[in-house]
Amino acid sequence: MAKAQDVMPSETELDWIQMRKKYEVGQMPETTKEKMARKIQENPLVPIGCLATLGALTYGLWSFRTGNRRMSQIMMRTRIIAQGFTVVALIVGVGLTYAKK
Repeated sequence: MAKAQDVMPSETELDWIQMRKKYEVGQMPETTKEKMARKIQENPLVPIGCLATLGALTYGLWSFRTGNRRMSQIMMRTRIIAQGFTVVALIVGVGLTYAKK
């Protein structure tokens, strides 16, 4: 059988729970749209890089389909550069977020 000590949480656990309840009283859960807006405001370079990547990929595929091989190759190389920019922006954004905390 379990003893009374095993069932009851320690005082530090109770303090932690009370503190958590204290800070969550006025906060509503964040919706997906609000979270996306907050993330874009925190690191606006990532969506810019994503849009640049998407644009280069789309134009490159269209050029490939129409038979413009030279422009298709240029756009695929541009896509790689845009993807690299996006990854670097993401890493810098995460680093700055952790530096603030």
